[in-house]
Amino acid sequence: MFRKIVTLVILVPLAAVIIAFAVANRHGVTVSFDPFSSANPAYSATVPLFVLIFILVVLGVVVGGAAAWLRQAHWRRAARKLDGDNRHLLQELSAVRERLVAETQRASAAEAAAREVAASRDREQTAATPALAPPTT
Repeated sequence: MFRKIVTLVILVPLAAVIIAFAVANRHGVTVSFDPFSSANPAYSATVPLFVLIFILVVLGVVVGGAAAWLRQAHWRRAARKLDGDNRHLLQELSAVRERLVAETQRASAAEAAAREVAASRDREQTAATPALAPPTT
């Protein structure tokens, strides 16, 4: 909600200024692309001044955006490399976790088997030794 209010507070006055500028500059301006003959140019166009300014602003935004995009190519390349490294490390971590789980299961199975062998040995020893008679007094 706050974002909408801020947007309205900024965009409504900006739109009013742009509309006032366009209405005040409706007269035509001749744009010539012939630097050698200003009296009789090879190619010229008559456009309203506000259209010319809007076109130049849009062109400036596009050129500035392209320049920023080209300057940031190094960072995008580094981000792609780090993303690949991250994926590789996550796969390696998953493999290590799987090995750890398997080794833990093997260790607990071996520990259970060792306990069973010890219990079996204890049962055999108690069965092999005769019960001691209670002392006579």
